[in-house]
This record gives sequence, C-alpha cells and structure tokens, in this order.
Amino acid sequence: MRHFIVTSPTSGGDRGLQPMGSRAAILDALAQRNTTPERPGEDTLYGPGIVVELSPGQDPVLQMILFIDDEDIAWQVIPRLARDLHWRMVDDSTGREMVFGR
Repeated sequence: MRHFIVTSPTSGGDRGLQPMGSRAAILDALAQRNTTPERPGEDTLYGPGIVVELSPGQDPVLQMILFIDDEDIAWQVIPRLARDLHWRMVDDSTGREMVFGR
C-alpha cells in the first residue's frame, strides 16, 4: 500500500519537526472531512480512499502516516486535505515532496 509522511509545512530546523496541532484539533479537522477512527480513542482513522495513522498518545501531533486505500477515491480527497489543513506530504518510497498548491 502506497503511503506518505504528513508533517507541518514549516521546518523546525535543529529542533526537529514542528507540531501540526493538538491531537484534538487534528481529530476534529479530519472528522469534519469524513475521516475518523472506528472507535473513539483509536490511532487509526479511516476516510474516503485513505487511512491515517497517528502516533499513539502523541500530543501535539508532529507527523502522521497517510496510506492510500483506494487510488481512484484518494486522489480526489488528498489534494483538498493537504491544501485545507496545510500539510507537507512526502512520498515515503521516493522521498519526493507532494505539492498541492497552497
């Protein structure tokens, strides 16, 4: 399954990754876009054509992994998520950054 590393678009420099936001804010923003866990408190979220994994217990969220579950649907959803939520996405297999016009 193809996957991407999702981080904040701003660099933390020597400090590492910049927070993307609080866990609650990330969960709320994704829920508004039809991407939620099967049960409250789970770290895996399911959305149209995608699966998003959060690091267990991490708050604020520094990075997520986005898996493509259904190519046809995912590529209709991913650009909108990346633009709306200000995501930096890197293809884990190639190291190439995905840019969706900010």
